[in-house]
Amino acid sequence: MKSIFFDCNDQLGPVWEQVLRPDDPPIDVNMTPFKKEELPLVIAGYDIAIDDHSYMPTDLVERCKQLKHIVFLGTGAASYMNIAELKERGITVHIIKGYGDVAVAEHTMALLFACARDIARMDREVRGGSWAPKEGMQLQGKTVGLIGLGGIGGEFARMAAGIGMNVIAYNRTPKPELGIKQVDIEALLKTSDVVSLHLTLGDETRGFLGAERIALMKHGAILVNTARGALVDEQALIQALKSGIIRHAGLDVFHSEPLDAKSELAQLPNVTLSSHAAFRTLEASQTLLRRAIDIVKSIKG
Repeated sequence: MKSIFFDCNDQLGPVWEQVLRPDDPPIDVNMTPFKKEELPLVIAGYDIAIDDHSYMPTDLVERCKQLKHIVFLGTGAASYMNIAELKERGITVHIIKGYGDVAVAEHTMALLFACARDIARMDREVRGGSWAPKEGMQLQGKTVGLIGLGGIGGEFARMAAGIGMNVIAYNRTPKPELGIKQVDIEALLKTSDVVSLHLTLGDETRGFLGAERIALMKHGAILVNTARGALVDEQALIQALKSGIIRHAGLDVFHSEPLDAKSELAQLPNVTLSSHAAFRTLEASQTLLRRAIDIVKSIKG
C-alpha cells in the first residue's frame, strides 16, 4: 500500500529520519506547505496518510478515492476531521495514545506556574519598559481539580502532589486504584483553586465546560487547558476572564488553530498562550513517529 506523511515539517523531519528502520515500508514525506484546499492533490494516489494536525474536511478527503487509512499523530483526531463521516466512506482513522503523557503533564505544570505568577504578562511589560511587579498565587496547599484521569491526568496529579498541592479529580469512570480523591464535577469546580482539563474530545465532552459549569467555579480560580479547545465554551471563558471568575487561563489548545492574533483570547492580559506544543518534546516525538510507522506496517488492506 502506498503511504505518505503529508504534512511533515522542519521540526519533525530530522526526528523522522532518526526513527526509521531498514525494514520499514516505504513512506513518502511531504515537507512543502500547502493550502487546505490543495489536500486532495497532495494525497492523491495514496492508500495511507499520516497527519500531523492538519485539518481533513470530509468534502476534501472524499475526493481522494484511493485513501483508506489516516494515521493521526496523537489522540485528538476528532478536532481535525469527522471520524464517523470518514468511516462511512470506508476510511479508517488510527490514533496514537500514551506517547507523550509526561511531556503534556510537564507543559501543563509550566502553564500553571506561568499563570499563578503572571510571568508572561510581566515579561511583556518589562520588555516594553514597564516595571510593575504582580502579586502571584502560591500553589503549595492549594486545591487542584483534574477533569479527566487518563495517562496525562495521572502524571499531572503526581507532579501537583509533589509541589504540595491537594489533588482532587473528576473522571467519568471512577478509578479508585489511583488513590486520588474523586468527586462529582460540581464539587470539583466549587472547591478547586486550579482546574486542569485532561479529557478526550468526543460528542459527550464537546463543550463540557459551558457557561453554567464555569459559573460554578471558585472565584479567582486558574484554568489550564492542554487537552482540546472545544472542551470549553470559548465565549463563556472570555466572559469569565473579564469578570474575574477565572483569575487566569493557560491555554495550549483552541477551537480554531492556529489562533488568530485578533482573537479576543489573544488580547486579554490574563491569558497565557502556547501554540499546541504541550506534546512537543524530542522524546515524545520519537515515540509518536515510531508508533505511526508501526501502524503503517501493521495495515494489511
